[in-house]
Amino acid sequence: MRPLIVVNFKTYETAHGVGAEQLARAMEVADSSTDLADFVAVVSAFDLSSVVAAAPSLQVWTQHLDPVGFGSNTGWLHPSTAMERGASGTIINHAEHKVSLDHVENLLEQLPEGFPVCACAADLDEARALAALAPTMIAVEPPELIGGDVSVTTADPEIVSGTAAIVKSVNPDVRVLCGAGVKNGADVAMAIKLNTEGVLLASGVTKSTEPEKVLADLVSNL
Repeated sequence: MRPLIVVNFKTYETAHGVGAEQLARAMEVADSSTDLADFVAVVSAFDLSSVVAAAPSLQVWTQHLDPVGFGSNTGWLHPSTAMERGASGTIINHAEHKVSLDHVENLLEQLPEGFPVCACAADLDEARALAALAPTMIAVEPPELIGGDVSVTTADPEIVSGTAAIVKSVNPDVRVLCGAGVKNGADVAMAIKLNTEGVLLASGVTKSTEPEKVLADLVSNL
């Protein structure tokens, strides 16, 4: 399988509304221009429909889901509605939106087989616990490095390789990504050398004034 370049739009001003659609189109072009990796956009639930319409060939995930059914669940994000609006995957347990292991487990039980779920882990212990639940993938992201100028692959390569080893020892079918401070092709290449299968990043793309160049650079060393 090709490495994944997963771009979390978060709620950056440059990556919401019309900006989200424009960035998704740039990612769609980048995705169609390479066979070295697969690009994925992770967008706000508010932007799902418009981003999917703007970039129909791009994988578009939502930033969070709740394990709820139809009924009295005001303010929660219903999985079926997200899928109806075009979500083809989700991240869960991001450092900026932590949930319990029960939340993750119940969500995985509710989602259909083959729907990608990327569970985020802050450290090795959390990665081990999440791996036992068998999400599609786990992204290790030390919270103190998120949004920073130094990639986790440089600041703490041991947690990257260690997470890959632990996750594969628990469940070899779970893919491993890394994030926090990832911004360029050298960071992506180092992540792969540390036995991950891709990266999860945000500001390096979403805050760039030239996202097309950044997206091309992310796969330049693969």
